[in-house]
Amino acid sequence: MLVQAIRLQNYRNYQHLALTLDEGINIFLGANAQGKTNLLEAICYASLGRSHRTHQDGDLIRFGEEAGSLQLAFSRFGTKGRLSFLFRRGKRRQIARNGETIHLKELVGTLNTVLFSPEDLFLIKGAPAERRRFLDGEISQASPAYYHEIATYQRLVAQRNALLKRIRERRAAVSALEPWEPQLAASAARITAKRLEVVRKLSMLANLMQRRISGSRENLSLALAIAGSEEMSLADVTKSLEPWYNEKLKECRTVDIARGVTTVGPHRDDLVLEVNGVNLRAFGSQGQQRTGALSLKLSELEFLRSETGEYPVLLLDDVMSELDAERRQALLAFLRKERIQTIITATEAAYFPRERMGSSYRVSAGSIERIS
Repeated sequence: MLVQAIRLQNYRNYQHLALTLDEGINIFLGANAQGKTNLLEAICYASLGRSHRTHQDGDLIRFGEEAGSLQLAFSRFGTKGRLSFLFRRGKRRQIARNGETIHLKELVGTLNTVLFSPEDLFLIKGAPAERRRFLDGEISQASPAYYHEIATYQRLVAQRNALLKRIRERRAAVSALEPWEPQLAASAARITAKRLEVVRKLSMLANLMQRRISGSRENLSLALAIAGSEEMSLADVTKSLEPWYNEKLKECRTVDIARGVTTVGPHRDDLVLEVNGVNLRAFGSQGQQRTGALSLKLSELEFLRSETGEYPVLLLDDVMSELDAERRQALLAFLRKERIQTIITATEAAYFPRERMGSSYRVSAGSIERIS
């Protein structure tokens, strides 16, 4: 998987940009607020159809302009492709692949990327929703069917929640839940089964990355915490997921009606990370949390390669400032060895070894100049 070129028109602080990328490591240097992160955001947007920094597409349009565009040329298994996005204030965006208009559900999986940014530290320190979003996003890139299942499940939860509120207000009978719960349980079981499968793979891969970056001093493990299973062993729950979810939904009806929300299901699960047997979120040092988040992201690289047959494009936003010299060296050695196309932003060239690392660029006020 390679990003070959990107063209931006009135995107963020770029009035016009036409850039060709190296197949290996691409380093973008510059002070803060010059446009380095905007470039990574654009590539990630072309992959997922959303920004990691805003929920409003209008924020992507250059200040004072009515429209902006993003065009990206890529290669997958040697086959070239093109993605384009048109943003207009007050109107819905337009997405095209190889010149043909497509919907978001058709975009996911076309171009695979892995982004690590300072915000990803919240994968460790933040709320469970951040970790669920990471897990679902990763699986969706490898499996469009999972992406559709998540959408189905979210729709079913919304419908059940609306019905719960009506029952609480005595505008519907409890028996009205009967048709919805088996559908919800079946969808929940499919999602949880896939998550468990992926978490087992990720735990092994993330541990390899953690040991590599930490010089074999730290072991990282991942586990899926299934909401409502606290009093049972995970093995007992996973033997019969669909019947278990059916039973839990019935058990929770009284509480759910009182609250007006569904309190059990994949939308309440969490991803638990431990380093050397200690909960990373609660007791890990800042350095361990940073390394854990990076290891989790790098495990995503290996997972997507195992599922799709190709490494995704790696996007690293100001990661070097978060790592000590030893961990920086280990990360760069891994990227060079595996020949992963990587796009790195940094404020200082001193973070990188003097030997040639790939291509380097200087970013200043929305313009990019190649320097090596």
